[in-house]
Amino acid sequence: MPMLTVKNLEVYYGSIHAIKDVSFEVNEGEIVTLIGANGAGKSTTLQAVSNLIRAKSGEIRFLDHDLRAIDAPKIVRLGLAQVPEGRRIFSTLTVQENLEMGAYVRPDRENLNRDYEMVFERLPRLKERRKQLAGTLSGGEQQMLAIGRALMSAPKMLLLDEPSMGLSPILVHEIFNIITDVNKSGMTILLVEQNAKMALNIADRGYVLETGRVSMSGNAQDLLSDEKVKKAYLGG
Repeated sequence: MPMLTVKNLEVYYGSIHAIKDVSFEVNEGEIVTLIGANGAGKSTTLQAVSNLIRAKSGEIRFLDHDLRAIDAPKIVRLGLAQVPEGRRIFSTLTVQENLEMGAYVRPDRENLNRDYEMVFERLPRLKERRKQLAGTLSGGEQQMLAIGRALMSAPKMLLLDEPSMGLSPILVHEIFNIITDVNKSGMTILLVEQNAKMALNIADRGYVLETGRVSMSGNAQDLLSDEKVKKAYLGG
């Protein structure tokens, strides 16, 4: 059974029909990516999964929980953590305090130190800057912190919304290496990303969104070599 199932999702912004009959699934241990042009509905889909935006209709199930019936803060407690677009770190708190905020929902306080060490091992730059105010970090370091903060909630699945946005090519590679590393540790990942080439290179499967609909789906490598995908999203 898939870890996350989305069926016939419909989302409106007022009278604007943003998401139209979108269906997809994510199996345990996979990286699944949603790709598409700016405004295709990728981030809206992710926010609907987290119930940050209320869907008009459709089904969203995570580990057999009906997410449409659960408030966003409680969804984190179920093991679904979102790394938001634009990072949204707490800029006036230190790196350490941001990580503590990520762990706020956890009942198992006894494993916190182990998980801080896990985050610092994966993201050594955060360890060097743990007492630094988060707002003084570079864009790439803030993205690492946003990922680290989400990992501190001990999730079963990560939702990543445009993690490469605004980063230099070198930092984009670094962030994608971190995502791959986190996935290899057993973390399931749903990745929304405008950099289709990078996303498909690390994903198991992909879904292409066009104006709020899934226009194509399949194995990530097959999508990478598909002429339509190449022409539209890979500069080929």
